[in-house]
This record gives sequence, C-alpha cells and structure tokens, in this order.
Amino acid sequence: MSKFKLVAKTLAGLENVLADEIRALGGESVLVERRAVSFVGDQEMMYKANFHLRTAIKILKPIAEFEVTNRDELYDHAKEIPWTNYLALGKSFAIDATVQSEMFVNSMFASLRVKDAIADQFREATGKRPSVNSDDPDIRINVHLMNNHCTLSLDSSGDSLHKRGYRIGQGEAPLNEVLAAGMILLTGWHGEKDFFDPMCGSGTLLIEAAMIAKGIPPGMYRKSFGFEQWPDFNEKLFAEIYNGEYEKEFEGKIYGSDISPMDIALAKANVKNASFSKVIELQVQDFINSEPPFANGIIITNPPYGERMKPQSITELYSSVGNTLKNKFAGFEAWIITSSEDGLKSVGLKPAKKIDLFNGALACSFRCFELFRGSHKDAVIIKKRVLLKRSDAQNEL
Repeated sequence: MSKFKLVAKTLAGLENVLADEIRALGGESVLVERRAVSFVGDQEMMYKANFHLRTAIKILKPIAEFEVTNRDELYDHAKEIPWTNYLALGKSFAIDATVQSEMFVNSMFASLRVKDAIADQFREATGKRPSVNSDDPDIRINVHLMNNHCTLSLDSSGDSLHKRGYRIGQGEAPLNEVLAAGMILLTGWHGEKDFFDPMCGSGTLLIEAAMIAKGIPPGMYRKSFGFEQWPDFNEKLFAEIYNGEYEKEFEGKIYGSDISPMDIALAKANVKNASFSKVIELQVQDFINSEPPFANGIIITNPPYGERMKPQSITELYSSVGNTLKNKFAGFEAWIITSSEDGLKSVGLKPAKKIDLFNGALACSFRCFELFRGSHKDAVIIKKRVLLKRSDAQNEL
C-alpha cells in the first residue's frame, strides 16, 4: 500500500498524548503541531487511526497544498484538483473551513469559493454538479487557510470522532469524550488500579475509563466513518480492523456517583448502551458525605465550574471537596479539572501536577492531588527517606 500524509486534529493540551497514541498504532514521521499531529501512513493506518485513536477529533488526508495571494487564486487552485477522483455526481459534499487570513473576512467565504470551484468543474465536464448537503454529506472537504498557505483535505472521519455513539442522554454540561479520554491518559492510568468519579454526571469519564481498561476501541460504537463513502473504500480491510480481537481482562473496579438522581439515571442508560453495566457501578450520593468505595485508587472528576453558581457557593463546594479528599481518601490520587480559580484556591491542597486544558471554550486547569496519610510535610519526608534507601542499596551493589 502506498503511504501518504495524514493530520489528526485534537484539543489544545492533548497533542502529545495523541502523538503517543499514533506512534503506538504504527504512524511514521509523527510531528506535533498546534491542536494537531501530522504523521505518515497507508490506507490501513488511516482506518486504524479513525477506529483506535481516543484523543483525535478528525483524521484528515491532505490532497493539495498551495499559496494564495488573493481570493480568486483560491478558486483557481481548487478548480485544478481532479475532484472526480474523490467525488461522484451521485454523492453529496460539504466544505468545512478554518481560516486565519486577511484575505477572507470569515471562513464562510473561503468555503463558498472552494464549493464553486468544485461545482463549476463538474458542470463544465458533465453539465451536472454534485449536490451540497451541509448537515449529512457523503464527502466532507476541509479547507485550512493560514495567512497565504492553503491546504485542502478529505475528512476521513465524517462526524467528529468525539461522537463515539454510546451516549443516549447527557446533563447540562457534558464532558467531551475526547477530552475525557485525554484526561485519563494524561494521568497515566490504563486500568492498573481502581477508578472513581464522585461527580460523574452522565458518566463520560467512567465509560472512557472502562474502554481504556478493557482495550475497547472508541470507534467500536460508531455507525459510520467518512472514508466509507470514498471511491477507494476497502470494505474487506476495514472489516478485518473492526472485527479484530481487542478486549482484555480488567479485574479492577470503576465506580461513579453523583448527587443528582437524574444524572445517575442518564449515566446508567449510557453505561448500559456501552455494554459496561457489569464493569461500572453507579450510585446516587453526595461526595461530601461519601466513604471511599475501595481502599485506594485514582479519582478523576469534573466538578461544577461555577458558571451557574454564586461565588460563595463555588468556594464552599470546592472547600468541602478538598476536606473530603484530605480526611477520607488518604492513599488515593485525585485529579480535578475546572475553570474556576476561586474553586481551586478553596480546595486547600497543594497540587503535585498542573496541566492546562480547554473544556469547550473554557480555559481549565487539570490538577493532581496526592493524598497522603498525615501531613504533606510528613509524606515528603517519608518519600525522601525511601529514595535515599534506594540510592544506598544501588550504591552497595
């Protein structure tokens, strides 16, 4: 199979996690970019990238790159591309554009110029043109225009890859599935210890954790991918990828709770639809009054940020969360994502790690709190003693 360049789009802060995923999958010439990772692979790699990558939003296949100095040149270059290689008259198409250029006031105008170029090429050659369907097209074409440099790509994913297909319902502020998977992978967790989300909402973190722990590809629940509509779609090759043996044993526990009965009902529906009812345990429970569901493990959670809460309420909530973690969850590692600076200050615990992420348009901090028995100072002393003992033992050898 011939190899070609591919670009995987992702969320800010997840680029290196995605790059590691691509390398593990067999991608070559992996290069981290802004909210994207470029790599080289063949048709099989493109299919696998869509099916396996947990932190990718789109997998694009560039088909043309060129420089433009005015609006007409975008039309002219787009019209030179042999679109019949990628699009048939009986198929519908849509254009998605990302534009940062003084030549275009907005991305819509760039999309229209490329759409006109495609339509005119077909009309001049056949007297007909393929139809445009912005909502559910057969073929998606991506325009990326940065200053004077333009890249036209085929979107091999179709709908965004964060739309896994297992979600039946969602609460007021659902966590993006790609962000949830990225958060888990950033902690280094792959199922080695028990997992707890005490403010689980509709269960996204729990389901993504179960997929990671059991080795279930995120594309397993999807009904379709964009490349299935391409003229060169290899149905046999994709069937081999889809029907591969991926599931692995996981003997740990994944536990979720939430104060809202409605959210837990939604979570149960989503968990059942993802076939994880035997893996994930759910309960209506206020975290502040809860007890640890197991002796130790990892906590990853997405608490309210405070957009709909009074400042006093958000500081009280985060202060209570911090006290609960400190007093009841010694031995755990807790990760919290939030956009609320006041909330983080109120936790009252010193973070071991800080990672900048975005939840939608909200700039967030993803923080790790190592919960020791006794004071943090005592824990630091103990940790130093352990390191010294290891060093002495190595010197003796």
